[in-house]
Amino acid sequence: MTTKRKCYQNGISLIVIPLAITLVFIIILTDETLQADYLPDQARQISAPLPRSEFNLEKIPFKIVYESLVEAEGRQNWELFSARADGSEAVNLTNTPAQDEMYPHVSPDGKKICYVVDVGSGRDKSRDVYYMNIDGTEPKKVIDNARQACWSPDSQTIAYLKSEYERYNYKDFATKGLFFYDVETGKHTEHINKELHHLYNICWSPDGKWFLATVHGGMGYGHAILAFEAQGVKVFDLTPFKVMGCRPDFSHDGKKITWGMTDWDLGIADIDFSSGEPVVTNVRQLVHCAQTHEVYHTDFSPDDKYIAFSYGPQGDEMVGGKAPGWNICLTDMKGKWVKITTDGRHNKEPDWVPLVK
Repeated sequence: MTTKRKCYQNGISLIVIPLAITLVFIIILTDETLQADYLPDQARQISAPLPRSEFNLEKIPFKIVYESLVEAEGRQNWELFSARADGSEAVNLTNTPAQDEMYPHVSPDGKKICYVVDVGSGRDKSRDVYYMNIDGTEPKKVIDNARQACWSPDSQTIAYLKSEYERYNYKDFATKGLFFYDVETGKHTEHINKELHHLYNICWSPDGKWFLATVHGGMGYGHAILAFEAQGVKVFDLTPFKVMGCRPDFSHDGKKITWGMTDWDLGIADIDFSSGEPVVTNVRQLVHCAQTHEVYHTDFSPDDKYIAFSYGPQGDEMVGGKAPGWNICLTDMKGKWVKITTDGRHNKEPDWVPLVK
């Protein structure tokens, strides 16, 4: 990517020499990037992974699924892997050298995974939505020419975004319309709001009433994180709460959100919908990395004690984008973070696996 701040569009990039202008710039940047709300100095100083001994990773009961680029039959191929929270027992769930599987999202009951599949090449390439059992068996196609799916709280419905164009388009925001797929009946239904456009990274709230998503150049917005009704037409821009950046995710209790503030900062905040619209408070930075690297793709653990994310040298964070040297990491709620994979095989898009009840 050529843009340094790929998901954060409100930053300011200036080269200033006079001291007065420099001070003004620092004040503006401090406000815009929420430095005043950052965590205490101890967490702020952590700009690279800590030793794995900081956590008792073996005691975390949940697994994580993620996408990884591996060599298969003479070509690089995206596959979905499952591993324990310490990175051990990594298993290739898909093993399909002829197609690429990416963007895994685990159902809340821990039994299934929805994901996207890229097949073909050139003018014949397409991206489709699938789901399968948690062990990688029985893959089923949901819809052609769609992307970035997620599950309903009851694990019975898959929400997905239709692609904006008939021909394959690599851009993550090339979408038009949000649809629902009933796993039992196979029925597809469009969201009541037909104006949903250029969304990506949708996330369904645990109570089933709201979605979070990033919008880029659509619905009258330049770039913003939105909250919108799952069964209505109300849409709210979270920018006034200083929630700016991309790829938001709900906590499992529905009381917090996390997202990418910049290429180098991950944020966390409290969110409340009890008034009938979102109110965001306690906005703060949780993870920071050096600007030679990037952090993306946050996901709360099922017990909301940790957040998994992707980290590595400057790369392409979009679905299907190559990011050599990237690994899956996790942080606690104090901003201490460690790597849990170490092979650097373009590991991205982590999603936790709830324990099956």
